[in-house]
Amino acid sequence: MRPSDLLRFARDAATGNPLRTSLLVLAMAIGVAAVVVLTALGDGARRYVMNEFSSIGSNLVIVLPGRSQTGGFNPANAVTGTPRDLTIADARALQRGTAIRRLAPIAIGTSEISFGGKLREVIVAGTTSQYLEVRRMSVGQGRFLVEEDWSRGSAEAVIGAKIREELFGAEPAIGQLVRVGDRRFRIVGVLAASGQGLGMQNDELVLVPVALAQAMFNSNTLFRILIEARNREAIPAAKAQALEILKLRHEGEEDVTVITQDAVLATFDKLLGTLTLGVAGIAAISLAVAGILVMNVMLVSVVQRTAEIGLLKALGATRRTIQTAFLAEAAMLSLAGALVGYLLGQLGAALIRQLYPSFPAFAPDWAVLAGLGTALVTGILFGVAPARRAAALDPVQALAKR
Repeated sequence: MRPSDLLRFARDAATGNPLRTSLLVLAMAIGVAAVVVLTALGDGARRYVMNEFSSIGSNLVIVLPGRSQTGGFNPANAVTGTPRDLTIADARALQRGTAIRRLAPIAIGTSEISFGGKLREVIVAGTTSQYLEVRRMSVGQGRFLVEEDWSRGSAEAVIGAKIREELFGAEPAIGQLVRVGDRRFRIVGVLAASGQGLGMQNDELVLVPVALAQAMFNSNTLFRILIEARNREAIPAAKAQALEILKLRHEGEEDVTVITQDAVLATFDKLLGTLTLGVAGIAAISLAVAGILVMNVMLVSVVQRTAEIGLLKALGATRRTIQTAFLAEAAMLSLAGALVGYLLGQLGAALIRQLYPSFPAFAPDWAVLAGLGTALVTGILFGVAPARRAAALDPVQALAKR
């Protein structure tokens, strides 16, 4: 039997029972679609986290109060359980580091901002003029906080784009007086819209001088200190210098945690990469189930087509030819299911991206190829048993069942 005859035989067998064929293709398609969608979610989570940390700036070294032990770092414990707080004086001392280009101390709290009878809750971040350069952010209107003594600070504020829109609408925001908590600030700038970064919604942020933020929240503690190293090669030196300077200031006790942006990115990349492999493995189970369905359907097909197999053998078809014909049918159905599943999976990933534009839900190429390949291989492997059973039929007994 020529290859073209084998394909025609497989096609006719598949189209001869459309319901059975449709169910088999659907089962295989669901398995492949699950692989594509779940790996798109897993890899999308990895890319999202990478983008979030990349957006906070470049060559970053982050200092947090509290010492992280072997159990891992917990920001909540670092803030509340530290034996000694990070202070503005600590941040000022870090400027001595030769590998440090600039730094920005940050004090965080929540308060309410009001203007013209409008009131809403906001995150207030106390910082300095260097925050803008360290975070690689930009001002859409007005200017940023001026360079001044970190221990004092003018009653000026820079607000996020969403706060400007909600409080002022079409009115100009620059120069307006607003009340934040129990203090009055003059708006000097509006941040350019940038979305979320470092766990904070930048468009809903109010930035004020760090000393005033600490006075508002009645605390001398800094939430963290963001350090920008002079270049990428200077990151390890900046980390070491920050630890050494703070250790000397804290009576020889290493009671802070210093992390680098690259270390955080590498950790999350490894964790979320493993997660992607895990969900891909879970989704692949559905392909095994689909393969079992292929085997069952093909076994039923052998029973239904016993007479046809007997006729082929009577006309001279060999066992190898019969076996190849049934394997070709299983491969054709598996391939059709894999292609339909690929299209459904890509459609599902596109829908996720449409609903959540900031989430890069793209299935990695390896997952797509693995899903398609696994579907095809699974269909063929589980088609071997029915094909052998068909090839082993006695032609006389098969024709007798006509």
